[in-house]
Amino acid sequence: MAKMVKVTLTKSTIGASPRQRKVVEALGLKKMHQSVELVDSEVTRGAVKKVEHLVTLEEL
Repeated sequence: MAKMVKVTLTKSTIGASPRQRKVVEALGLKKMHQSVELVDSEVTRGAVKKVEHLVTLEEL
């Protein structure tokens, strides 16, 4: 089984740029404190890096 990571939206996207909002939406996050489990890949890590000030990352 592939390694997984848990991404949680911890800060609001109200002050974020439109590009950052799209990245958060592409990660599958819609509401504050919502969490999603994603496959740990370079693509996922790169998207999280773009919005690291808005989300928290937890390895499973």
